[in-house]
Amino acid sequence: MNDTPGWAPPGSSDSDEPERGDSPQTPPPPPTAPQDAPPNWSKQQPPPNQWSAPAGGGWGSPPPPPPHPGPGPGWGAPGGWQAAPWGRPPAAKPGVIPLRPLGVGEILDGAVSTMRAHWRVVLGISLAVALVTQAVLVVVQGLFLTNDSDFNRVQKDPNATAGEILRSAGGTLAGSGAAALISLIAMIFATAMLTMVMSRAVLGRPVTTGEAWRDSRPQLLRLLGLTLLLPLIALLIIGVATVPGIVVIALGAEGGGIALAVLGGLAGCAVAVWMSVRWSLASPALMLEKQGVITSMKRSMKLVRGAWWRILGVQLLAWLLTTIVSSTIQVPFALIAGVIGGDGASSFISENADLGWTFLIISAIGGVISTAITLPISAGVTVLLYMDQRIRREALDIELARAAGLPGYGGTGTPDRPTPES
Repeated sequence: MNDTPGWAPPGSSDSDEPERGDSPQTPPPPPTAPQDAPPNWSKQQPPPNQWSAPAGGGWGSPPPPPPHPGPGPGWGAPGGWQAAPWGRPPAAKPGVIPLRPLGVGEILDGAVSTMRAHWRVVLGISLAVALVTQAVLVVVQGLFLTNDSDFNRVQKDPNATAGEILRSAGGTLAGSGAAALISLIAMIFATAMLTMVMSRAVLGRPVTTGEAWRDSRPQLLRLLGLTLLLPLIALLIIGVATVPGIVVIALGAEGGGIALAVLGGLAGCAVAVWMSVRWSLASPALMLEKQGVITSMKRSMKLVRGAWWRILGVQLLAWLLTTIVSSTIQVPFALIAGVIGGDGASSFISENADLGWTFLIISAIGGVISTAITLPISAGVTVLLYMDQRIRREALDIELARAAGLPGYGGTGTPDRPTPES
């Protein structure tokens, strides 16, 4: 099986893809260095168009010649102009990122730039998902967690029977499970569509909500399976790690068994985190390469190999950023909800705060706004991490430049002004 597929252009159908068992198509031979290039130059050099501006004006201009004759601080690039002192031309940037290995700041900036460039589509998708999830959450909390709900009434009733308590707890668990399932499905829809929006943004192409839906729809069931499978595997790893301690407890050594179970659980958590990072790029691999669930997990493990700590660091930084933004938005709404929906600020900070419908609705408004802003950032960082790893390992930047229609790569589009798609 070919585990290094090429870039699947957005909007391509399954019939346009190469057969899974076939070897990848041989790309055109890379441009070679000029004949007068120094012997230490690499044989693979950017196309000549990347070194000087296209005829008739284009997406870049060569820097001015040095003010004095003679060799400058840099090296002589083809075309007769002096390149930058660090010895490489600027990378092409048809969309939100430059087509070269990315830094951490460029990954975060690319996710935010996608929101700015395609704000109607991005915010429309994330806002719709946020409205659905928060509405379901408000309904569940209102039915089961407010002071006048049956659950709270039974819990506060000293004369409640065991049957009433079990029925109340069962209803609460059922409502919470239904809310979690609906939220999960909504998040899967958002992740799939935002992945397709990001793939267009990298190429500098416009995209509509309908196009994002059409491109992502064939992979939704697979993405659902992947999303459910990964946490199940993590729970299984942790459970297996605690089995020895449980066995020791069953044999009668309670103290040692508890200690062994705790140590096993901690070790299992460490292994689960390690595997979760290795599988963290499976979602974009599944969506953009049209892969299956298991194949996308293998692709992610291959891409993350050797860059585990970097992937973890970028994801933690993105999580910290989104958490700060989310808290900054939600805390004021929660304070307002405690004052308006409760008995004042003292009721909000007390354990017996009145969690009425007003409180829940005002808090949900803050949740909608924060989710609509942070969800595209989280999804964008994951997709750009995937693209960055493929650029570093598989020269995906050349395929992206060709797909974007940059001159010199075999593309046919216009560098700076991509033709709007019908």
